Amino acid sequence: MALAAVTAIPALAHVSLETSTSKAAANYKAVLRVPHGCGGKATVAIRVRLPEGVISVKPMLKAGWKMEKTLGEYAKAYDLNGEKETGGVSELRWSGGSLGDDEYDEFVFRAYITDAFKPGDVVAFPVVQECAGGATTRWIEIPQVGKVADDYEHPAPFITVVDK
Repeated sequence: MALAAVTAIPALAHVSLETSTSKAAANYKAVLRVPHGCGGKATVAIRVRLPEGVISVKPMLKAGWKMEKTLGEYAKAYDLNGEKETGGVSELRWSGGSLGDDEYDEFVFRAYITDAFKPGDVVAFPVVQECAGGATTRWIEIPQVGKVADDYEHPAPFITVVDK
């Protein structure tokens, strides 16, 4: 019952992920849906922090936007196709474009969800939405068990890990 509550579809007003589930030890295509700007201002940058245990991140380039990757060391080594991965992308940033407050767009990346996650785990991808004039919206609140994204003002996009 609690799992069903956590996995409810977030409201369209929130930055969200198109696919809300993933298996552990599997590739995941993340499509971040950005439904509007910040309080009437156009979005000019999107930053997403990659949680520990999400590795092998590869962003999709987006016409009109600059792509930046922040690299870091993982807290532990993860197995990926028989190789030990000890570091990689920890944050993605798309900038330099303009997404009007009355427009919608998607930002895409591929990642590997490691077996550090178990079925039922919620994996949050905190997002900072930067808008013209210095406005920002931080989509960083992580829904707790028994809560849904709509229970929060600025919920982080998240997936729930499901059985293989």
